[in-house]
Amino acid sequence: MATLVVRQEFAQQQDYARTWTAMRALTDTRDANTMDELWWLQHPAVFTQGQAGKSEHVLAAGDIPVVRTDRGGQVTYHGPGQLVGYLLCDLRRLDIGVRAMVMAIEGAIIDLLQDHGVVAVARRDAPGVYVDGRKVAALGLRVRRGCTYHGLSLNVDNDLAPFARINPCGYEGLAITRCKDLGIDADVTSLAMQLTSHLVDRFGYDTVSSFGLIQHG
Repeated sequence: MATLVVRQEFAQQQDYARTWTAMRALTDTRDANTMDELWWLQHPAVFTQGQAGKSEHVLAAGDIPVVRTDRGGQVTYHGPGQLVGYLLCDLRRLDIGVRAMVMAIEGAIIDLLQDHGVVAVARRDAPGVYVDGRKVAALGLRVRRGCTYHGLSLNVDNDLAPFARINPCGYEGLAITRCKDLGIDADVTSLAMQLTSHLVDRFGYDTVSSFGLIQHG
């Protein structure tokens, strides 16, 4: 079975473009012996537009930058107080397809929320995790050379107002929520630790190694 290397950096927010470059660099240089990695972090306020994203879903970006990226999906928002996790995984070694990976990530987030007494569901037509029709977590992946990068974002105690400046994930009027408003009293660090455990269970990793800070090269 595979080993998962977990890195995190919550002492300071990580620039989105710089982190994206680091993900691509790892993906382009890895080989069959490269261990999978999970990066936990937070970004400064930024809108990210998926590779097939339509610009009309950005309604009023204002002072928040918009970065067109190469993940799947439309537009979403990242900002302080939101937990972002990037999964750099070898699909062949895990012996799963992209859809199965998406479902596993959604399932891990649902398990996490269930730990806190919150009932959540996934939607086949709109990837992510929802509580009473409100989206609490978004997903977007890219597969390159048989490996994934990008990942998930979970709203913890971040400002939700910027979501009103976009059609979140391309859906007009989609309601957004966060863990704080669902009665979950936990910060991004503790939720990252808990969600790591659920992701490991879902993907079947046999060893988890924590190697400290995210490496940007």
